[in-house]
This record gives sequence, structure tokens and C-alpha cells, in this order.
Amino acid sequence: MFKKAVEAKSQQRLSGADRKKLRRTVRDRFPLITDALLDLLLPPKVDITLFKFQNRVHVFSIEGGVPMFFDVDGRGTEFFPTVFALWEAPQLLPSFTLKGCEVSRYVIGGADLMFPGIMIPAQGLPSFSAGEPWAVKVPGNPAPIAVGCTTMSSVEALKAGLRGKALRITHYYHDFLWESTERHYVPNAGFLEDVVMGDPSLLSSSGVSDTGTDVLDASAAPQTSTGNEEDESIDANNAMSSLETASTSVADANNETGEQMIGNMDQLKLADDISANEPNTENLTSPSAVVVDSLLDKCLLQALYTTIKDKDLPMPGSTLWSNHVLPCRPSGLVLDIKKSSYKKLSKWLQAKASAGLISVKEDKHKKEVVLFSVNRGHPDYISFKPEKRKVEKSDSSGDHTIAEAWSEKVLEVVEIYKPSTQVNPIFESVGANTGKLYTASEASDVVFRYIEKEDLVKATDKSMVVLDAILCDALFKGAIKKGTAYPTEIHKKEVGSTFIGRMQPHNVVTRGGESMVRKGAVKPIQILSERRQGNKKVTKVSGVETFMMDAESLASELQKKFACSTSVGELPGKKGREVLIQGGVIDDVGRHLMEQYGVPKRYIQVLDKTRK
Repeated sequence: MFKKAVEAKSQQRLSGADRKKLRRTVRDRFPLITDALLDLLLPPKVDITLFKFQNRVHVFSIEGGVPMFFDVDGRGTEFFPTVFALWEAPQLLPSFTLKGCEVSRYVIGGADLMFPGIMIPAQGLPSFSAGEPWAVKVPGNPAPIAVGCTTMSSVEALKAGLRGKALRITHYYHDFLWESTERHYVPNAGFLEDVVMGDPSLLSSSGVSDTGTDVLDASAAPQTSTGNEEDESIDANNAMSSLETASTSVADANNETGEQMIGNMDQLKLADDISANEPNTENLTSPSAVVVDSLLDKCLLQALYTTIKDKDLPMPGSTLWSNHVLPCRPSGLVLDIKKSSYKKLSKWLQAKASAGLISVKEDKHKKEVVLFSVNRGHPDYISFKPEKRKVEKSDSSGDHTIAEAWSEKVLEVVEIYKPSTQVNPIFESVGANTGKLYTASEASDVVFRYIEKEDLVKATDKSMVVLDAILCDALFKGAIKKGTAYPTEIHKKEVGSTFIGRMQPHNVVTRGGESMVRKGAVKPIQILSERRQGNKKVTKVSGVETFMMDAESLASELQKKFACSTSVGELPGKKGREVLIQGGVIDDVGRHLMEQYGVPKRYIQVLDKTRK
């Protein structure tokens, strides 16, 4: 947000009414704030200045030029405190604590916060929703170093194995906003030029070194690693390698904590509820590759028994991993493919295919392994006894719940046809109802019943049908150019398609117990990707109403799934609404519509205008 210098295009002193509006916004946005804290951050008798930047960001500064709050889009929807405000009131926001001081180099260098860089407390990951403002701290220092917005909920994070981006950082210590402040300062001596350490005054009073504090905090959290590419973000575990080595020596010297090697599968199961007040909690070291391999096989077999059905195949490897394998792992355990001997998901699946348990094939276009079938007669499958336990499920509320309810309903699309004036004589001749809607096969049966009734099959060639006046008019009247002779016979293979082409197309879309009949052919969903000002990509999705989907619910679901901004608008000059997604996610949206909403691939049109 403030990585580069941006000049303020205007500034103005807030009036009394605007000051009251700002205080109401702060109260609504931050429920933890008290009257005393509000007066501390926005003193009643001190001037407040609003700076409007060219990137639409609004910054509210108190007298002396110290910024206290900023509004990302100038509309109040993304409202955050600055680090200066958090240094005065650290309790204003909940915070994530980094695994160690070294990770702070990346955060104050402009990188977003990844889950592997977060220290998970003994009681487990705290509960949060997507889009919430959170702060970032380092061990041993109460002053936050950054503030940002969560990209997913805690339930989604656990389902993803605590991998990926946790916080989209909007402002941090040493960014442009901090440096451009006339009286910028640091809260304590732990804030250095390129790294933030523990507060020396607190460490000296407790008699513990800075390094020792960070190492013990890091060892209390389960070890995880990220599966993201290098260009997506910084892998915080690489920065923690030296700290993990030091952690072993410190833990050995400390009698209050101990390390326990995991020797069998039963020891991998963690207690569902761990008391945060237990004084002698034991820390688990990273399991060996052999143990992780065994756990992977156990989770796969559990998924094959409980959640993977033959009708769901073929299935992309990423879907198999996130929606089936990970939910089958023991409660509270982080399962990481990189800790196994296979290192990659594709190699693990190919190894299981070589053993005969499953069959896979590599999609060369998407560069992903796809699960095609399961050998349920394999000895490993037969000998395995699945556990009777509840698979982890997301308990999200609001729009996400509505979207899941829609996706759980089975979608069925049927193309039907209504008799037109040209074909009505054929239906009347065989006693069929001209006001009824027919499927393609039913309409073909009608015309062939007429052919059989009138004995129009050519005697010398059974594959040809002789056209009488009624059948000829039904098939060709008005479709033959003037001056052109009407055909006298037609091949049997062409009768059905020609006859159906003369009828009025309709379609029936059924989702769950609800059905909707529309005139015309099925209008496909259109997914369009294009570039806008600033060379930014946007993706547009329209036509979802055809398949009984709600545009608002879909937009909310995609916003959480892709961690991006979405909006819904009316289509110009047309009926229906359009979902606008920030970013080039054209392939991901199409895959999501097919997997979650059951939209057939033939009813999805994709157009990528960003490719040259």
C-alpha cells in the first residue's frame, strides 16, 4: 500500500461534523476500543488533518503530523490504524506473533505474512474470518510492526494445512507512510533499521536473552512449510533454519521443556483440546520422512473409503489433496507433503499409481496430475480399516454458507423443444400433443412414428426416407431458396436433426427441488479476462442466473477463495448481473464453477483478452 512514494494531492482540516463521523467509524471498525483509547488516539481538542493521496488512500493525522488511521479506498470499507496508533494502543487489534525476529526482515521489507512464519500458540490457531484487520508482532516486543487484512478464515486456513498467505500487509514499520511522517519515531530500542527484535528493556528485566526468547517461542509452535512458489511470497521457514538449530540446544538446557521423537502413527494424534495453562507441555519435533509417508498413505486410504466416490472422478490432484486428503488427517496435525520422501504431490500420486492402488494421468496443459480411477480390489485398500470419525468441515456463516447450500444441490440441464407451425401436422397425424415440450429423443420418435405410419421408407434402400408433401413441408418449407427444387428423399440419419431444428428450442434447469423453464437455447456462462488502466487484469463472469446461481453469493465466495476484491453490477442493456473480480483468475473461476456448482464444461465460454 505504501511501498512507493505517493504524493498527497490535497489536505484539509476536519470540521466538527467530520471529526464526529471519524470517531464513529473508528468505534464501528474496532470493537475493542474504549473511550479512553479513542481520546488518546484522536484527542478532542487537537486538530485532525485529512490527506488525500493520488491512489485514493485517505490518511488521518493529528496535530504534529502523526498519522493515526488510513482508509484504503476512501470509502470506509477498508479502514486501518497506523503503527503509530498501535504503539499507543496495542490492544486495539488482535495480532499474529512471528516465529522469530528474522522473519520481521521480510515483513518490513514489503512481503505479505505467510502462515509458516506465524507462531501457533499451544491452544491452537485463534479464530478469525476473512477480511479482518490484524496486527503483526515479534516475540518479546509488545509494539506491532505491521497491520493488514486476513485473506481467509481460520477454518479455511486449517483446511489448507496452514499454508499460503495469512495476512495481506497494508502498512508496516519503515514503509513510505512511516518515513514521510515529519516526526517519525520508534517505540523502543528493539526497532532497528532492517529488523525488529525483542524490547531490550523487557528482556533485561526478565533475565532472558533476546535470542533465547525467540527460539523458545518458535519451538512451541508446530513446524509447517509452504507449498507456494518463490514469486508468490517469501518462505519464512528458510529464514528460520538457524533458529530451529538453536532451538534444540536451548530446549536441551532447559528443564521445563522437553523434546519427544515421534515413533509411530498413534503418537501423531494430538489432543483435541490442549490447556494453555499446562506448565509441562511437551514440544514435538518434526516427524521423519518415513512417518510422514505412512501418514500420507493412511489419509489417502481414509479418503478413498469415506469421501471419494467413483462418480467424482476424474479429479484434479489439487482437489484431492485439499478437499479429501487434508480433512482426513488426525485432528490438530499439520500435514506437509514436503516433509515426506516424495517432496511433491505429483510424485506421491504417481508412486501410488505404480503400486496399483490408483490410476493417474498428467494434464499437460494445466501441468497437474489427475486422479482417474481407484482400484478398490487392491490389497492395501481391502486390508485398511477406516476410522469412524467426523471429517473436518467448514462452519463458515453468511454468504459462504449460502454458496455452499447452492453448490450442494445437483444441477441438471435438459434441452427441450416445442412443436412449431411447420411440424404441427406431423404431431397431429400421430396423435401427439402440440402444446407439450419434448426432449430430442421424444421428438425424433414422433417423426419416425409418422414415417412408419405412412410407410415412407424406400423399398430399394432402407436407409433412405421418401418425402411426402406433409413431411417435406415440415422439414424444408421456407428453408429452400426460391427456384430450388425440393428434395424427394432424405437419409434416415438426417431426419431427426432436421426435424428438431424446425422446432422451438427451450431448456429446463433444475437445481435441487427447483426447476426453471426458459425459451431458447441454453445461454452459457461467459468468463472474460481483460486489462484495465495500469495494466491490471480483471475477470468478468456473467450469465450465472441461467444456472440458478446468485451473483452476490458467488462474488462473496470468490472473494474469500481467491483473496481478491469482487463487485457485482448490472449488465448494460441486458438482463442479468455481472461479477467483477480483480485479477486474472479466468481458469480458476471456470474450474470452480464446474467442481462446486456442477456447471457442464460445454456451457462455459472463456475469452482471455490479456494474451497477446
